[in-house]
Formats: sequence, structure tokens, C-alpha cells
Amino acid sequence: MTFPSDPSDIGASASLNHTPSKHRRRLALLGLTATALGMAVLHGAGPAVAQADEQGGEKEAGIPVTDKLVIDKCGACHTNDGKGNLSRISWMRTTPEGWAQAIHRMVKLNGLVITAEDAKKVIRSLSASHGLAPDEAKPVMYLTEKRVLDETNIPNETVRAACASCHAFAQPLSWRRSANEWKLLQEFHIALYSQAEVQYRRGVDEHGIPQGYGAPAAKGPTPGEVALEYMRKVAPLHSAEWASWSARMRPAALAGKWLVSADLPGKGRYAGSMVIAPKGDDFTTTITLKSLKDGSTITRTGSGIVYSGYSWRGTSKGAGDMTSPDAPTHEARETMWFAPDQKSAAGRWYWGAYQEFGFDVKLTRATADPTIASVSPDAVKTGTMGAQLHIIGDKLPTKFALSDITLGKGVVARKIVSAAADEIVLSVDVAPDAAVGAHDVAIGGAVLEKALPIYKKVDYIKVTPETSLARLGGSEKHPKGYLQFEAIGYDKGADGKAGTADDVAIGPIDATFSMSEFPSVYYDDDVNFVGKLSTAGFFTPNIDGPNPQRKWNRNNYGEVWVTATAKTEKGADGKPLTAKAFMVVTVPAYKRWDQPEVNQ
Repeated sequence: MTFPSDPSDIGASASLNHTPSKHRRRLALLGLTATALGMAVLHGAGPAVAQADEQGGEKEAGIPVTDKLVIDKCGACHTNDGKGNLSRISWMRTTPEGWAQAIHRMVKLNGLVITAEDAKKVIRSLSASHGLAPDEAKPVMYLTEKRVLDETNIPNETVRAACASCHAFAQPLSWRRSANEWKLLQEFHIALYSQAEVQYRRGVDEHGIPQGYGAPAAKGPTPGEVALEYMRKVAPLHSAEWASWSARMRPAALAGKWLVSADLPGKGRYAGSMVIAPKGDDFTTTITLKSLKDGSTITRTGSGIVYSGYSWRGTSKGAGDMTSPDAPTHEARETMWFAPDQKSAAGRWYWGAYQEFGFDVKLTRATADPTIASVSPDAVKTGTMGAQLHIIGDKLPTKFALSDITLGKGVVARKIVSAAADEIVLSVDVAPDAAVGAHDVAIGGAVLEKALPIYKKVDYIKVTPETSLARLGGSEKHPKGYLQFEAIGYDKGADGKAGTADDVAIGPIDATFSMSEFPSVYYDDDVNFVGKLSTAGFFTPNIDGPNPQRKWNRNNYGEVWVTATAKTEKGADGKPLTAKAFMVVTVPAYKRWDQPEVNQ
């Protein structure tokens, strides 16, 4: 079986030397995470490991391995203790991607010989017997969904420096290990990566950050000890969640029609259906999506695998024009989390050389009862009369009275424009004093909570992504990494303060985008070389260099501000609302990680 090289990201860190610390933290999931150090979460194997186990390294009960194929493929190095436990493996649990990483490493470094088909079977088996419970996996699904976000789940700077300097914190949080295995993981880091010795064993400054080579040994607990204590506490091998789920895990009975609500940055919202059909142990899919922005339709077909009874990994592809890199018909990987009751799901369908494009997706199972899946438009302003409200779903009533419709305080349905089983169109009035916030929409016994945001005014905007990383490129081997920016409007809510819990997200607003220099040094000219940003917020990186037109023949990398200027919305000063985002444009990832066997 042929596997790709270990991940690395040559040169990317060099381009972040002047990045503000808050932005540097946010870049943890942007592809900088795909470094060789990311592989350090994987387990080692071999006679030395078996010897350590025989000497009593493990004090916790292991989770037996019962699958014959796993035993055949792994048992040569991971020894059986006579109780059904395989050394190392029986004291770990992780995601399908985690087990795929382990197999990749065993092939490359330890000489494992395994076919692609057997690898898939081993991943499926271990995900079922040594996986994560739904409640354990959900908080870190953003890692497998390839999302860009600010990791707010890191408890302090000491743990961040020890565990999230080189990869996302979701990487270790995607594993569950015995206390001994967490210790062995740290020793494994130190053995393979010299910087880990600094991160774990050196002294820290007043902020809890390791001081680097030459610093004195820590007088108190080392960063490694602090991180070890934390990980043992929050990610133990045995948990109530896993005990409950492993007892109640059942086959994924997903066949049938599912209602889809999806959003594609730069393209808007979509609604439609996904019909899932069984095919052996896996599934096939037929997806139909309608744009709520322009009415265009997309048909996609694909397949999917379900791990651990809830974790969907699949692929799908549409028909039509794919010349644009952000075309919604591109072949996409699918990662979704199905609720344990198998009535709903959420996730991301993504594509692009760096997974930069993708639908944010929610699924609702269609039943014999009326179901509401989506409501359009994104939001309605107070005082609006005669707004057309589209209620999209399945088996909706076609005959009903206006009094049967509930839209929340201050929002009244005045006229039925049309009524079909899959879409109801209403003319609604929103009172000037209507309650600001996300209103429920209910009709015929169907309810969609917080489906209709009502706002008084656009008080401020944010650019998303707020911190981002694009890639230079210009060849098939080293393709470009694009970005799509949006300006999202917000109402401050009842408390009149921006950035609080009662703020109302209004959705994308019309804005013009531009780039400006992020000054790092006095001669900075990055904005002239990194690429082009359209007024609609689509960034196309430049080709990779070196560039003889730049000082010192530098590459076309750089750091810039991306500014959105609202076209119609204005602030208290009468000027158009504006907002900024920070973007790093760096060199291609010369080695990239892939796990096709998980999704196909």
C-alpha cells in the first residue's frame, strides 16, 4: 500500500515572524498544523514497547482487541498480554483520522505491509472498538472538518506552548489515552523532535511560555508536567461517555431522505435534500441543492462511510462548470457528525488544494410529519412591511390559516403568497418594536428554532475569516490556496454592546473589499506582490517566486490587511461601516498530508 509522505510545511513559519500573537494562535489550524510534529501524536511499536508493558508500565485496564484482522496486522509488533490487549493499542482511543495516521506511520517507519482494503477495515474496526463517543468527538470535529477558527479550548499559555505550538490543540484532544500513554507520548515527542525538549522541560516566563534553548530548568512544574496533568484529566482512556456509547452503539440506519440546509461563503445559502441509500456496509448519496440567492440548482452524487455509529466520512461531486476554483459543483470531501438519535447531522463538505472552500451543512431527517429545514431571507429589519418569507421543508401543509403561523413577537404573516409541500411563501410585516433576536418559525406542528433573525440596524460588521492563510502557487504540483472573504453584519442587541451574547448575526452584507499593508518593517511592500483581491472579497494568490522585482529577490509572500467597506450601512458618524481581517500569504506546502482511505 502506498501512502503519501509525512506532512511538513516548509517556510510557512518564517512568514509569521512578525505576526501578532493573537493572530498567530488563530493560525493553528490553517495548514501550519500539518507539520511533521503533528505525527507525534501517533504511537510507536516494537519489541521495546512490549518490554515496557511487561515491566508493568500500564496500571489501567486496557480495551481488548478482538478483530482477527487487526490482530493479524498489528499483533506482530503489538504483543498480546493474554487478556486480549495489544500493547499500546489497547490503551488508546481516537478518531478514524487518528487511526489512519497510525497506519501511515507504521507503513513508513515500521515496515507494515497492508493493502488499501485491509487498511480501511482496520480503521473501521478500531474506530468502533477504540474510538470516541459522540460527545467526545463533537468538540473537536473542526479538525476533521478542516475549519479555520480560534481555538478557545486551550486552558492557559503553558499548555498552549507545550501542546499547540506546532499543531492544533484539537490534535491531542482527538485522542484518549491511559496516564502511562500520555507520558510515553511526551517522551516520543522529545525523542523525535528536538524542540519538544524545550517545550516540555525548560523554564517559563511570566506568561507561562517556555524560554527556549539555554534557559534554566524550570523551578516549579515544567510545561510538560503541566500539560501532562491536564491531558490526563480531560482525555483519559476510560470515560463515562465512552462506557455509555460503547454499550449503546448501533448500526447507522441512515437510509432515506434528509433535508439539507447549507451555506457556501461567497455564494450564499442553499436548501435541498440528500437521499441516502445503503450499499453493503456503506452508503450512496444523491444531493439536490437550490440556491436561495439566485434560484440555481445543483445535483451531486457520492458515497459515504459511517464510523463508530455516528461519524460520516464521504465524497460527492456535482455536474457542470468547474473552471472556477470555488464552483459549488467541485468534488468534495464530506465530514459530518450525526446525532446519536440519528435524526439530524451537521458538518462540512470541503474542497480545494488546502480545503479552503466548503459548504457548512445541517441535515434534518424527513419523516411522516411536517419539517422545516430553512427560512429565507437571512434576516429582516424591524419596521419592514410586506417582506417575502420563504419557509422551506418537507410535507408542509398546503392548506392552512394565517393564524396557524407563529413567527414570534412583532412579526405577523399578512398573506399566503404560495403554499407547496416543500416551500411556503408568506408576506410578513415586522413591527418597529418587534423583539430583536432570532425568532422561531412554526407552522402545522413543525418548528425551526431561531430561524428568523430580526434586527433594528447594522451596528457593526466583521470580516470572515478574521485571520487567514493563503498559499502562493502556479503549477499542478503546487496549486494555489485561495480565500473567500465576507462581511457579516451584526445588531448589538438589547444591551447595546458589541461582541456580547445577545448580538444578532444578520448575515453577509454588501461590501467592497480592499487590501492594505500590514507593516512589519520599514520597506514593506507585500500588498503589491501577494496577489489580487476582488471587490467581492475573493483572493487569488500570486505565483510562487523568487521574484526579481522584489528587494533581495524575495518570494511573493507577505502579510496584509483585508478591509471591508459597507456599501449602504453606516455608523453613528455617518461614514460607511468598515472592518479588517488579517491575512498571511505564504509559500506552497511542499509536502502535504492526505487520507483518502478514510473517506472512500
